[in-house]
Amino acid sequence: VGDSSVLTCPHRPNINLVTWKISPKIGGPCTLGYRADQNKTDRTNCSDSLNWKFRPDHDPALEIQQVGIAHEGNYTCTVAEEEGNFHKTYHLTVLVPPRLTLYCDNHGNPVCEAAAGKPAAHIAWLPEGNSTPKEEGHDDGTVTVLSKFRAHSINVINVGCFVSHPAMNQSKSIAC
Repeated sequence: VGDSSVLTCPHRPNINLVTWKISPKIGGPCTLGYRADQNKTDRTNCSDSLNWKFRPDHDPALEIQQVGIAHEGNYTCTVAEEEGNFHKTYHLTVLVPPRLTLYCDNHGNPVCEAAAGKPAAHIAWLPEGNSTPKEEGHDDGTVTVLSKFRAHSINVINVGCFVSHPAMNQSKSIAC
């Protein structure tokens, strides 16, 4: 999320036509096209965040600026030339790193929260204790994971919460 992403397309020497067909999970499809004989580009229903990375006659790559969850979906590039048509398809999945919060609840138990991540984060504790993570899904496809630490022994003073996620790994410690 938030980064720029470039999807490459088969680069052929004698391009006649290039078409990017985008089918997002959310919203309607869009198309970017380039016709070499007229040196003309066209766009249908595409947001400003989707555009050619360079001039399509030199490199037909697609650039997605400030990637968001709404960009998830299928991206297919077709290059037409004298030797035939060449295709490349991408399935774009957007990772959203969760926000990590560690605090003490009203009973003095450490609580670790990995908020609004996609996919859901995994929470582990050190030292190990009894914890049952709870997941809450959100309308935008993100998930908040909440884990409350319960120590095996009463002598635990300082605990660490470890959050692992495909977009990041992070840890914090607290004494309650």
